[in-house]
Amino acid sequence: MRIRPTRQQVLGLLPERLVLVRGPREPGALYLSFDDGPHPEHTPRLLDLLARHGARASFFLVGRRIEQHPALVERIVAEGHTLGNHSYSHPLFHRLSLREQLDEVERTDRLLADFDRSGPHRFRPPRGVVSLRLLLAFARRGRNLAYWSYDSLDYQPQPPDELAARLLQRPPADGDVLLMHDDSDCAAQILAHLLPAWHTAGRSLRALPAVAA
Repeated sequence: MRIRPTRQQVLGLLPERLVLVRGPREPGALYLSFDDGPHPEHTPRLLDLLARHGARASFFLVGRRIEQHPALVERIVAEGHTLGNHSYSHPLFHRLSLREQLDEVERTDRLLADFDRSGPHRFRPPRGVVSLRLLLAFARRGRNLAYWSYDSLDYQPQPPDELAARLLQRPPADGDVLLMHDDSDCAAQILAHLLPAWHTAGRSLRALPAVAA
């Protein structure tokens, strides 16, 4: 039987300065990442949970939601988390021209810079869709794409306790980047189960490292 490599496996072969799939593989390190926020109901609850457990994370934000909820972005930064770019309108990237894709990235870059005075930020494409032409454009510009190595599946119609059980039975490895979302309460419900167990096991919940200059 012929086994095709996964997208993560293929992207993981590229230089880390272009595509980040895993974080530093330090003992116990796990990198939390959340897409699609900020959300006025779910993001604050998630931030409260992370604060109670001393966990840090990276939030890949949608530009138009940044404009709608700037106070939430300020709170994310103030509480020690890092920001990432998840496009301006979360479109179907494969239907856009390269120029339209870059416009989505650059428009959100400008918004993010107002909050943390840094950049360029890591970019995570909507739905993980990335084309060769976008990779080449990022390589020319010295930009970094952020992917993930462990999918929590929190966007699927499964009970959060079942998803949490899966993460306990098949725990992420040291250095894994965990994909989650803060536009629903599923991630918070999963992490309410997992964070105490991970803390007991000596795991360190971190944001992704800053982009190298």
